Amino acid sequence: MFSPSFCPKCGSNDLRSQLPPGDTHERLMCCGCGYIHYVNPKIIAGCIIEQDGKYLLCQRAIPPRPGTWTLPAGFMESGETTEQAALREVWEESGVRAEILSPYSIFSVPQISEVYIIFRAIALEITGQYGPETLDYKFFAPEDIPWDSIYYPAIRQILERYIEERQAGVYGIYMGNDDSGKIHFIR
Repeated sequence: MFSPSFCPKCGSNDLRSQLPPGDTHERLMCCGCGYIHYVNPKIIAGCIIEQDGKYLLCQRAIPPRPGTWTLPAGFMESGETTEQAALREVWEESGVRAEILSPYSIFSVPQISEVYIIFRAIALEITGQYGPETLDYKFFAPEDIPWDSIYYPAIRQILERYIEERQAGVYGIYMGNDDSGKIHFIR
């Protein structure tokens, strides 16, 4: 986790980890001006996009684990909503313009301070062009998905559950985390 060497407010190099008054967590604080440096989780937003019973996956071109497959998703930028971030990432990684139907899964990974927000979406336009973070993209039938090459176990679990629900015609919204492995269904 990145910690600054100098205070971004006053430039002092006298930063110490301490408990700010009224806070519940130790924070990196400037002893010169009292500035508190907060380190908060990163949000990853993306979509499950289905078309004609097939699901959009992108093959990673960048570390970690280039060559593996994943849902189109990525880090949210400042000033974006989670929906805007998800649609931007889909566009950048697959060249697909999409429309969000509903939220689908919120999954926390506390060990690396990340939160995944995955939406259900439909493809509006497929351009055939994709960005530099992607080696390839493809709509896979469930039986053709390269399950052993899915980038992250949580993404595999989300996609497997979605496909089961699609076949049943009933969708839930899920919350879970990487610590307990528990997934909670919300109707």
